[in-house]
Amino acid sequence: MADAARFEQAQKDVKTLTRKPSNDDLLYLYSHFKQGSSGDVSGKRPGMLDMVGRAKYDAWAKLKGTSQDDARQQYVDKVDALLESHK
Repeated sequence: MADAARFEQAQKDVKTLTRKPSNDDLLYLYSHFKQGSSGDVSGKRPGMLDMVGRAKYDAWAKLKGTSQDDARQQYVDKVDALLESHK
């Protein structure tokens, strides 16, 4: 499992990517970061005019029930994979 220090390091590492990840990868990172740091989705789903906010909310909502530890590990694994493919 990813400990808090590794999760924090991955948050720093992702900012060093030389190429922007795909939108799908960005949603994956966002949703797993939110689940790993805040737990299950909270708040109201954004309205139809806020397409980006709505996509982010929906991606996070799909992880409902995933433990924070699992979400942190998946986030770290994704960052590691992106660091390999986006050098």
